[in-house]
Parts: sequence; C-alpha cells; structure tokens
Amino acid sequence: MATIYYDTDADLSLIQGRKVAILGYGSQGHAHALNLRDSGVDVRVGLRPGSSSRAKAEEAGLTVKDTNDAAAEADVIVVLAPDTAQKGMWNDGLADAVTPGDALVFGHGFNVHFGFIEPPEGVDVFLVAPKSPGHIARRMYEQGQGVPGLVAVHQDASGTALELGKSYAAGLGLTRAGVLQTTFGEETETDLFGEQAVLCGGVSHLVQASFETLVEAGYQPEAAYFECLHELKLIVDMIYEGGISWMRYSVSTTAEYGDYVSGPRVVNESSKAAMREILAEIQDGTFANTFMAEIESGGEFFEKKRAEAKQHQIEVVGRELRAMMPFIDTPTEMD
Repeated sequence: MATIYYDTDADLSLIQGRKVAILGYGSQGHAHALNLRDSGVDVRVGLRPGSSSRAKAEEAGLTVKDTNDAAAEADVIVVLAPDTAQKGMWNDGLADAVTPGDALVFGHGFNVHFGFIEPPEGVDVFLVAPKSPGHIARRMYEQGQGVPGLVAVHQDASGTALELGKSYAAGLGLTRAGVLQTTFGEETETDLFGEQAVLCGGVSHLVQASFETLVEAGYQPEAAYFECLHELKLIVDMIYEGGISWMRYSVSTTAEYGDYVSGPRVVNESSKAAMREILAEIQDGTFANTFMAEIESGGEFFEKKRAEAKQHQIEVVGRELRAMMPFIDTPTEMD
C-alpha cells in the first residue's frame, strides 16, 4: 500500500523554524514562496541579477536577493529553476552556498537522479512536488484547500529529512489533500514517462493525427478542430472527476461502443511496445543525456520543432476559432 501523509502527520513548526530560500519565481517558485510565507515561514527568493521575475516577487512583498546570496543566508535551499538551468546554477556558486546541516530541496528529481547535480555529504536532500501547475497550487491554498503532492528523500543526513519534507509540504498546503511518499527515481521516471507517452507527447500527436486524417479526407478544418481538440476537455474533465468508467457512463452509448471497438485499433500492443522503449530510454538515462546535450549545444533541433509545431494547421485554425469564444480565457499569444 502507498504511504500518504495528511495534515495530522506533519509538524508545520519544523519548517517555520528554518530560513528558506526559493530559487526561481516561475510557475512553481511563486506558489512555493507565497504559500510558505502565508504559512508563517521565513522566506526569501533567490534570482539571477536582471531577472524579469524580480519585480513580480518584490510586488508580492517578498524579499529578493541574488541566487547565491539567498542560498547562503538560508538553511533550506529550494531549487525550482528549470531543469536545464539547475546544473549551471549549481556549478556557478550554488554548490559553495550549501553547507553541512542545510536541507537541499527540489520540485523534481531530474538533476539529482541523473547525476547532473551531486549533493555534498552532511546535507538533507528531498523533493516536494505539487501535482499541479503552480498557479493552481496557489489558488487552492488561498481557498483553504490544497492539491495532492509527492515527497521523497534522497539523502537523510540529519535523520529527520522526511519529517522536514512533510512539514514543507504542509506549508504548501499539500497535506490538506494528501502527499504520497515516493523516491527520486520513481518521481522522475514516472513524470517523464507520463509527459512523453500521455500528457504532452501522446495527447498532442494523437490530436494532430486525428485532425490531419479528417482534413485529408475532405472535411472542414474547423469541424475537425471541434471534434478532435475542442471537445477533448469535456472528456478529460469527466475522467478527472470520476475515472474512465464514469466518462464512458456519461457519454452516449454510441460513443462508448466506439471506444471499445476502435480505441484498441489506435492504441494497441505496438503502441505499448513503443511505450516500453520510451520508458527504457528514460530509465537508463538516454533521454536525459540527449536532452541536456541538445540544450547545451544551443537547442537547434528543439527550436526547429517548436517553430514547426506553432505553424501546424490545427494551431492556425484554433487561434481563429478561440477568438470567437469569449468564454475561453485565452492566454497571451506566444512569440
């Protein structure tokens, strides 16, 4: 059975008695900093000089310092910069700011699990990861609720790293919903696999391929967009609220029957074989090393794929249709 911790399992006073540095003020960083502050924790934010996030953090009433200065002042150092930036931060003075007795905290195990960052001895190393975007974690906290989260200990120098991790999770409001104990390896590998096989890679390519199939067969791109992308939210919401069986109960009998007879023709044993290959490449570090090498070499392939994706017909049609939907909170257009 999985071990899940709630408010009654965590001592909030542990993190309230520490000095916390949140390094990064993006989606997760702002939620961690603000939730902890509102939970009575001594928080400062660490940012690189010239960061565009500095003004936002200061406007929120937070103390902002340069990254290494914030880390040196604190005894709980929380690394929430993008995965691709953490290795450089570590080698650019952060490692020197982390001393025995400190706790080094991550929101994702990527850099530690794959060896891009090697924490020193004498330091507690754990992760606390809300299972939601940061703005939702913040919103739920403000409403007196919380989102589920994960906690994992990589190095227990003090003998109390897990207790501090649970306390930190309570400060974020995660123990209101439940915090699952895991490992750095499990968190990292399942997170990467979920992103690649389902949440990002799987869903986006399934949607694009189904859109292309209808358009190539002569149907209007707008009709294809509505059927293959727009209505996806309705299905996902039902699965989120009640599971796959609830979704099947909620849709029409025709749709449910089509699910049973056609779904396995799209996602089948060959699909699972590809998923097993993807998982193996995550587990043995192939993906992590290839990804980091791509970024460190300038990211030419990455940027090319990003630019191509923005010009796909489904994106062009989608922008036009969403402009006619006032009920959608349309995000600022990307560059």
